[in-house]
Amino acid sequence: MFVSRPQVFHGEDYRTSSVMTDARIRAPCSLVASNTHTITTHTSDVTCLAFSATVLATCSSDRSVRLWGAKDFSELASSPMLGHTYMIHCCAFSPLGSVLATCSTDGTLRLWDVKTGETTAILAHPSKCAIRVCQFSSDGKLLVTGGDDDTVCLWNVADKKLVRSFKGHDESVMAATFTPDGHYVVSGSSGGDLGGDLLVWDALYGHGKALKRVADCHDLGVACCQFSPTYGSAGQPSPSGSVRQFLLATGGKDNLVKLWMFTAEVGSVNVTVILDTMLPGHTDSVLWLAFSPDGTLLTSCSLDKTARLWNVETKQTLISIDGHSSYVTSCAFSSNSKCLATASNDNTVKVWQLNDTSDIMTEGLSGYEQGEEVDSLAGGSFSKVAMETWSVEDVCHWLVSLGLAQLEDKFRDNAIDGRELLGLTGEDLRTSLDVAALGHRNKILRARTAVQRHPIGGGRSEPADTPEEFLCPITQEIMKDPVIASDGYTYDRPAIVAWMGRGDQRSPMTNVQLNSAELTPNRTLKMMIQKFLQNP
Repeated sequence: MFVSRPQVFHGEDYRTSSVMTDARIRAPCSLVASNTHTITTHTSDVTCLAFSATVLATCSSDRSVRLWGAKDFSELASSPMLGHTYMIHCCAFSPLGSVLATCSTDGTLRLWDVKTGETTAILAHPSKCAIRVCQFSSDGKLLVTGGDDDTVCLWNVADKKLVRSFKGHDESVMAATFTPDGHYVVSGSSGGDLGGDLLVWDALYGHGKALKRVADCHDLGVACCQFSPTYGSAGQPSPSGSVRQFLLATGGKDNLVKLWMFTAEVGSVNVTVILDTMLPGHTDSVLWLAFSPDGTLLTSCSLDKTARLWNVETKQTLISIDGHSSYVTSCAFSSNSKCLATASNDNTVKVWQLNDTSDIMTEGLSGYEQGEEVDSLAGGSFSKVAMETWSVEDVCHWLVSLGLAQLEDKFRDNAIDGRELLGLTGEDLRTSLDVAALGHRNKILRARTAVQRHPIGGGRSEPADTPEEFLCPITQEIMKDPVIASDGYTYDRPAIVAWMGRGDQRSPMTNVQLNSAELTPNRTLKMMIQKFLQNP
């Protein structure tokens, strides 16, 4: 399910660079995505989905809109909502979640009462052409749509009337969204044989012409655009001054995700959109983007059948999810940023629980006393050899070097070698090995970390062609001691022991309760890994 992460390049076009395809880095990643629910009710492509605080909405080529409870993902009584006569392209919740907007090839924009499932309005562009995208403003008062008539339309939600139309695109409008303050609309076109343009419009003061045009935003067309809900002025309850700055993400047919700095002077026509970062990695068109509500993650979906999660701050891709068998068309985060839903042309919606495992190997490391040198903690020459290869006697000699010779016999009696040492928690030291002194427990854990962080000639970089089944789903490192847990998945023993040792008895992969703490050695996989490492 997870693949190696590509290097991220900032601010320049590396699409023709061999570095982009050859260089690989394994950036620290503590995120695990577990598939907890799969919705199979739709009978055709699932084209879009959206979360409110309590509901997940999905729409499809089967012309239906369905609503699901955000807690257990059971279908609501008001679902399905029927009325569109052709494929539904997009759906979006109002900020309070009481209204759902959908648009379709049938040329209509429908507003639905989420509670009753009833249609409250049927609207259309003056041209009656297909509508491809719809989005609410942050205050819910306005709604923007774009369609095959190359037009962007602005609607008053309360009055259910067209406010104004914006013309300037040369091709179908596939992407449209408001800035977080609701003052501007950004729209992108399909491009055809030309590069897709990105246009900025005034949503409040009535300027009819585009305030800014970013020509050739994406080769062959812009497919999606979204603003970060927390970056810059978006993260300020009451921004001071007249200048606003936001982070804009766009995706297109050139397989790229791009991040832009959007700066505007409110009340004037002064707008700048400057490319900040290009994020390569997808191997086909990027169809949809979603920022997590807390602004830390960005997800992109693609024709390459994957969804990628990016760290917004570091601009690095964290994980790539390839759980669908066809194009991934849409994605959305739950209101608490802990769940991600993905939609696909395989007629399914998958819900992924996002777990942060950053503390998985550092349980009990709090409370360290300060002042000891790294070399002394690492045990001198012991840092020259990877800890997982230590024998029981190596561990005992290391304890002596730390001034803890009195613990030698306890570690020897319990056969604590390097692999076992890596999996020990503070609680293990206290209860299983009877290390009563808190200072001694902290010293062992701190010294272990020092050895791991400062190996001489060490490092655990994996070859770029490492088979993904050799990587532990928790640590994303090559497994040294693969074991099968009761959920049927294989993990590196220290990682799954630490996972369960912190009191989490749910599967890292499925989020389902583990039936047993028993771990079965996966000897076949271990032999395959050893052979791979010996013959790279």
